[in-house]
Amino acid sequence: MTAITLFGVAVIVFVVIRVAPGDPIAMMLPPGASDEDIARLRALYGLDKSIVEQFFIWLGNVLHGDFGTSISIRQPVARIVLNRLPATLELSFLAMTFAIVFGGFLAFTATRYRESPLETGIDLINGIALSVPDFLWGLALILLLGVAWPVFEISGRVSPSLDLPFATQFYLIESIVRLRLDITLDLIDHMFMPALALALPLAAVIAQLLKVSLKETMNQDYVMLARTKGFTEGHVITHEAFRNALLPTLTLTGVQLTFLIGGTVIIERLFSYEGLGNLAIDAVINRDLPLIQGIVLLFAVIFVGINLAVDLLYTLLNPRLRHG
Repeated sequence: MTAITLFGVAVIVFVVIRVAPGDPIAMMLPPGASDEDIARLRALYGLDKSIVEQFFIWLGNVLHGDFGTSISIRQPVARIVLNRLPATLELSFLAMTFAIVFGGFLAFTATRYRESPLETGIDLINGIALSVPDFLWGLALILLLGVAWPVFEISGRVSPSLDLPFATQFYLIESIVRLRLDITLDLIDHMFMPALALALPLAAVIAQLLKVSLKETMNQDYVMLARTKGFTEGHVITHEAFRNALLPTLTLTGVQLTFLIGGTVIIERLFSYEGLGNLAIDAVINRDLPLIQGIVLLFAVIFVGINLAVDLLYTLLNPRLRHG
């Protein structure tokens, strides 16, 4: 099923970007280029063949690990994409961490103080967070925490003045491992606002769904039994109700994580963050067909991988599925 999904994505993307208006060869050549120059470049990138021939040539190369050469950057697509991927993954997982912490805290508080004005206030906050898209949160954060009250950096991934003695592109993880806390703080300074903009809508989803699941679980017999033993309400929520209430939230969170990674395309552009999403927009503007195909295919692999990981985690947390 995974192979079929990826093949379907590859076919759709390959066909759509080739029938879309715009000639990548015309964008590469200066005005006044001769017909011979155009024909030579078309032959070089295989664009002189039919779409079916191009697809199977590209697919055969991909199966051998060759995703082609970028038309605009003139480097292997695989190298370009893999160099940008760690930045996007670090941003996405920082946003997911924010979303889980904020969403979990709001769900716990709303359940602990259910049917009170505090629960109503949390529902109102969730509604506002859900109704505003992530890029508008990004603009609001730039105006508030980047311009009016300049607390965080509003562009880039890391300050150019810092010495970066890294062996990988996972700057945040490697700076923590190397105990370079100056670089860690600088990276978080740059990542905080884009990660928060991505996290707010997802935190609202997690808070709302987890709260509903917790409130349903709080009426179960085993929870009532725990209350009769004298446990506090907070202990009952965290130790008795939380595990069973987590399962439906986990499924939705996995799906939302894929949307969160997709949302990095606009957020990275907004904050000039040097990740995969920013690269994708440049590739579309330049009609860089091999790079667009490589990025979309990589996103598809990530989405499929996340869904598989969520299914496995769901099975681990629900013993009935392991014996079903």
